[in-house]
Amino acid sequence: MKHTNKLLSLSMGLILTLISLFAFPAFPACAEEDAEASLKLYAQSAVLMDADSGRILYEKDGHRIMSMASTTKIMTCILALEYGSLEDYAEASSYASSMPKVKLYVKPGEYYKLEDLLYSLMLESHNDAAVVIAEHIAGSTEKFADMMNQKARDLGCFDTFFITPNGLDATATASDGTVKAHSTTAADLAKIMSYCIMDSPKREEFLKITRTSSYSFGNYQKKDGEFLPDGRTFQCSNHNAFLSMMDGALSGKTGFTGTAGYCYVGSLRRDNRTYVVALLACGWPNNKTYKWSDTKVLMDYGLENFEYHRISEAAVDEDTFSPLPVLNGQTDKLGQRAFTEVKVEKHFPENESGSEDASLYEEEGLLLKKGEEIQADYKLPSQLTAPVSAGTQIGTIKYLAGGEVCRIEYLVAAKDIPAIDFSWCLKQIIAGYSL
Repeated sequence: MKHTNKLLSLSMGLILTLISLFAFPAFPACAEEDAEASLKLYAQSAVLMDADSGRILYEKDGHRIMSMASTTKIMTCILALEYGSLEDYAEASSYASSMPKVKLYVKPGEYYKLEDLLYSLMLESHNDAAVVIAEHIAGSTEKFADMMNQKARDLGCFDTFFITPNGLDATATASDGTVKAHSTTAADLAKIMSYCIMDSPKREEFLKITRTSSYSFGNYQKKDGEFLPDGRTFQCSNHNAFLSMMDGALSGKTGFTGTAGYCYVGSLRRDNRTYVVALLACGWPNNKTYKWSDTKVLMDYGLENFEYHRISEAAVDEDTFSPLPVLNGQTDKLGQRAFTEVKVEKHFPENESGSEDASLYEEEGLLLKKGEEIQADYKLPSQLTAPVSAGTQIGTIKYLAGGEVCRIEYLVAAKDIPAIDFSWCLKQIIAGYSL
């Protein structure tokens, strides 16, 4: 009997388990995490970045230092635009003419307009054009590499080391004595592209060049101080296939060397959202198309899972801050306690004319996953000690998304509070006797 009851109990348990499995199928705890985990990429290193904020939205080994081939040329281009003039004439050297394919086949002593060389650089990825540009801007490729590395540091790209203006594989001794390869990370490369299309004062010129489908030009000779057409003509075609793959495709640059493999950095803008994708080691021959499929996968992931939110959505009214007590501070009357009000010190972004623009501050934002919010973290002391000067920084508000800081505002004292001294005490004593 006991044996029969035990079998009956086991049978009922099995039936209930089966019913629960069919009636209430198990769902993943977080669909977004599964969507992210399901991304199948060929690239060994990849980053999807919000170009507005610089926030990394997805990465696959995105901080691994690797070779980046001709994606290097986005830095060469933006420096040439910022430090040169498109109407400059640049002379080709014998060193420039010695560069390996892919090349324009410049000849020593020829002259080229800088603007023409930039189309050659970005559309056809000509290695000799990069050297002509670098030597014209800085005097030598070594000095130009110094400029590239300084710019990288200025942008916060500390895992990037430039040696050549064209991305050819190379090694050199760094300032710290270590031997380094020409290299970057997907995260740094995405940050450099974000600067080129969003923040550089020459971003419009950069976009115009990199979006052009075809371009023709000629070389020049210098005669009696004048530059005259020399008869050779060149035709360039844009090899960035991504520009025609997705609506909103904005800019990009391909690259390949035997060490780096196929590389790509590209951008897309749609519905007030700007994404940058950086891919390193995305296959080797015969896998030339992998970079396009990886780029599309990451861009689609960004478009489907992230929405634009203004940081001002989490902004706090200054009236919510209570006045802070100030120890040893002067007051109007003896026996009173000194206080100072707290206000937010805002630094507004500059518009294209270089003036601070409050409207840009209110529009500033970033991409958030659905359900994600911007949070404000306050750091403010409970009291101050006199003397306190108006405008003195006394605290901060950090706006965070996903644990990352996206904006910092400073809290300052609203007025001067001098410290109690002999003259103030004497004044209060005299006022007390006069009552």
